[in-house]
Amino acid sequence: MAAPDPSKKVADRYLKREVLGEGTYGVVYKAIDTHTGQTVAIKKIRLGKQKEGVNFTALREIKLLKELKDPNIVELIDAFPHKGNLHLVFEFMETDLEAVIRDRNIFLSPADTKSYLQMTLKGLAYCHKKWVLHRDMKPNNLLIGSNGQLKLADFGLARMFGSPHRRFTHQVFARWYRAPELLFGAKQYGSGVDVWASACIFAELLLRRPFLQGTSDIDQLGKIFSAFGTPTASQWPDMVYLPDYVEYQYVPAPPLRSLFPMATDDALDLLSKMFTYDPKARISVQQALEHRYFSSAPLPSDPDKLPRPAPKRESKASDFNLQEGPTVLSPPRKSRRVMPERDGFEGNSQQADKVDGGFGDFRQTTDDNSVLIEHI
Repeated sequence: MAAPDPSKKVADRYLKREVLGEGTYGVVYKAIDTHTGQTVAIKKIRLGKQKEGVNFTALREIKLLKELKDPNIVELIDAFPHKGNLHLVFEFMETDLEAVIRDRNIFLSPADTKSYLQMTLKGLAYCHKKWVLHRDMKPNNLLIGSNGQLKLADFGLARMFGSPHRRFTHQVFARWYRAPELLFGAKQYGSGVDVWASACIFAELLLRRPFLQGTSDIDQLGKIFSAFGTPTASQWPDMVYLPDYVEYQYVPAPPLRSLFPMATDDALDLLSKMFTYDPKARISVQQALEHRYFSSAPLPSDPDKLPRPAPKRESKASDFNLQEGPTVLSPPRKSRRVMPERDGFEGNSQQADKVDGGFGDFRQTTDDNSVLIEHI
């Protein structure tokens, strides 16, 4: 008589409900833990026969989330293999920050914006304290629970940092949240890349739409330089040494208030420090949390009082587009180094850094018509 499969026993513990999201490597389900009655989210990852890519991505995510225990980081409850798939069991989160930003029925007060940003930075500060780069900061990776608590999620791109001379891929983050050093091909970088992305999220909270929407790396840099002026050698001395550096026509920086007319002086000051071009001079997450923006009136809203979308909502596509960027002046030889990509993530499928940017982790979506009552 064959011994019972222990993985089946674990799998039978969870009762699947509706699909929350689908992507290249798997599906995310809402489920019930039949032992505790707790609602959870299960990311089912198809492992297949690949020796690189998703296997390493999933293992890294498990390893990091087992070590990262913080109120502002999503909790990994369990992980188990079953029928050739790897299942990651997470706490269930009702929605995400992207849904909040895009819901036109929601009014975000300055105190609300401050609270959402503060929780984002607190989770990120804990990661950096543990020498972890998130490398995929964007609003739909910031999940929100029923108590209003915001938590960082989707650590498939996260990496340990701090080792001297360690080289990383620059093909990380969705393009709209990618720091200029990454757009110029930097292979050695630190926590400043997460800070830049957090600044983009801050700007999105203020504007209620994505701030810098480039269609390629060249265009993304143009959007950035249109917003903040073309960086000079005195502002960013190491810029010209980056692998994919291209020279842009100089344009002066417009007043920051012209881009964020409703922001307070403290908010603009913090934004300018987070959007500093030179990563060595860019403010750290901990310094950002200590900025007077968070201690000045109005104080951040209590999480349980923050506005959240109704259970069923329809996302509205953003129509925001910054003006066309400055002209590229570098010779064609350099221009060819930075190629336009098809979407927000690039890289070939054989790289260990290949990730799934196609689906969110475990938030409720509007498409909840199919209800599956079955065991995994």
